[in-house]
Amino acid sequence: MIRTLLIANRGEIACRVIRTARRLGIATVAVYSDADTQAQHVKLADRAVHIGPSAARESYLDQVKILAAARDTGADAIHPGYGFLSENASFAEACAEAGIIFVGPPASAIRAMGLKDEAKALMQQADVPVVPGYHGSRQEGDFLRTRAYEIGYPVLIKAVAGGGGKGMRRVDKQIEFDDALAAAKREAASAFGDERVLIEKFVTSPRHIEVQVFGDSHGNAVHLFERDCSVQRRHQKVVEEAPAPGMTEGLRAKMGAAGVAAAKAVNYAGAGTVEFIVDGSKPLSDDTPFYFMEMNTRLQVEHPVTEGITGLDLVEWQLKVASGEPLPLAQDEITLCGHAVEVRLYAEDPENNFLPSTGTLHGLEFPEIHNLRVDAGVVEGDEVSPFYDPMIAKVIAQGADREEALDLLSDALSGTRVAGPKTNLGVLRRIIDDQTFRAAIFDTGFLDAWTPGQFTLSPTAGDLAIAAGLIALVESVSDEAEDLRDGAGLMAPSPWSLNDGFTMGRRPPTRYRLSVDGEAVERAVDWSQGGPRVVADDAMDAQADVSVTLPGGIEDGAYVLVDGIQRHIAFAVRDIAHVDGGAADSLARAPMHGRVVSILVSEGDSVEVGQTLAIVEAMKMEHAVKARIHGTVARVTAAAGEQVAQGALLIEIAAEEAAEAV
Repeated sequence: MIRTLLIANRGEIACRVIRTARRLGIATVAVYSDADTQAQHVKLADRAVHIGPSAARESYLDQVKILAAARDTGADAIHPGYGFLSENASFAEACAEAGIIFVGPPASAIRAMGLKDEAKALMQQADVPVVPGYHGSRQEGDFLRTRAYEIGYPVLIKAVAGGGGKGMRRVDKQIEFDDALAAAKREAASAFGDERVLIEKFVTSPRHIEVQVFGDSHGNAVHLFERDCSVQRRHQKVVEEAPAPGMTEGLRAKMGAAGVAAAKAVNYAGAGTVEFIVDGSKPLSDDTPFYFMEMNTRLQVEHPVTEGITGLDLVEWQLKVASGEPLPLAQDEITLCGHAVEVRLYAEDPENNFLPSTGTLHGLEFPEIHNLRVDAGVVEGDEVSPFYDPMIAKVIAQGADREEALDLLSDALSGTRVAGPKTNLGVLRRIIDDQTFRAAIFDTGFLDAWTPGQFTLSPTAGDLAIAAGLIALVESVSDEAEDLRDGAGLMAPSPWSLNDGFTMGRRPPTRYRLSVDGEAVERAVDWSQGGPRVVADDAMDAQADVSVTLPGGIEDGAYVLVDGIQRHIAFAVRDIAHVDGGAADSLARAPMHGRVVSILVSEGDSVEVGQTLAIVEAMKMEHAVKARIHGTVARVTAAAGEQVAQGALLIEIAAEEAAEAV
């Protein structure tokens, strides 16, 4: 058995692996970058080794540094987690050459399944059904456009070396193809160092159903049933559950057998996931068509739902197989019991196109409920960094059936509190309580059909957040806050510190200038024997789940959650400049903290509304910064490769009228 295990990863998966290793009596070694000096996986491991700067390519993706850390600490095995080096065949080979066990499949299997075009050809040979498309080597734009036309729109452009939705674009019309191809190639090159793509038919009403497989070095392979991961945004999974709703025993047997056939075709050993696209246009039946999409040659983020329905520890299985042991159970010994559902809690802003959100977790609390599991790599007080995936935690509920699991998860999300970065908590709550989702009527376009209003607070709920935050701030003010009086541009926060003719009968309402997520608003507070109340604010009587977090002094403001959606309410100690729409539209700013991938215009260039000016990348996703007015580029203040803060000015445009007047 492995004696000392180095985990070449971070966050919740590193913590997850460490806990199982500790239970098995295996010593653990963590690695960490500058950004993760105080990270939880560092604190949890028996030893920790610093491996470089915050950027992943200079730390967690540096094979030389990780192998050196393993040698220096006497580790005889490396667990790569998921992401980073987990599906890197050259790293698996380097481990073998160094005499270190790689807790994963052989390099040959990673390589065979790592390139989607070759993997699909291999699956066809193994009689595993694949989606119609072009998986060849030719990459000229004209050629691929022709193949897409022949396949028939809509099509998917997918990175050959891709995963996690990177380098993937859906194209519905031929006129959209060239732009989508360029974006997919650019994103694929950035994420995988390989810009090659393939073209596939887009299956109408697709459901994403995957099969968990396991193999060993003795020629055995089994499946551990299926998971449904159809609820996605931008091809990123949001909700995962096992088993798949509506699955028939006949279809389960066919998909399980196909998954095992795929594993055996590459002599697979360890944990893997065979992902299928299933026709969801009708209820599932024994004869429902399904198609091989790809195989992830590693442990998946959503593995806890499989553990929930099988009662097995998949990391334990990984470690035993890597140590040379046969699979612990045969296929007929693996049983399915109950239902499990997982949601991914991300630091992202649903009200701003789900852009990544960073900063200190001033509050993080999950309820303690039976059959609820929370896998997290952060705790209250930790920082959500712009350098890595924005996941805060996975919240997993298990029940005797789907309804019970969903009810439990709904209660758990209602009791979850997060303050600091914006999160998708409110969206998760709405999904789990959505009646269409509850009825299991969904496909991978489920969230695409939602209106923007379903991701945001209603005006009434927004007013409630302002009122709750203001009252909490006012009530928290002490005598030391006298500098926030009228002379600083703000009415005093407490009636007891005013000299305004206050009498025991009544005093005038106190007006406050506030910053609400950076926007200037004003509110008045009426003081009575019952305590402070926002004047003429019917929102205070609204029915909603509200929580307020005050992280420190009043200068830090209040973080208010209303039905899981956050507002930051702060006293505005100085006037907030009001910028008219035209002036604001002339300034192209970074939508989030990230790296400038490219600047696509120069000073003096003419630009049109909607034209892409720059590409900014954060947390492995690209965002196009587009022009909002016609005009001429007056100033470029950023360059490719720079790290920029959210809101940083990138490009200034002189409006068309102003340019003509010069």
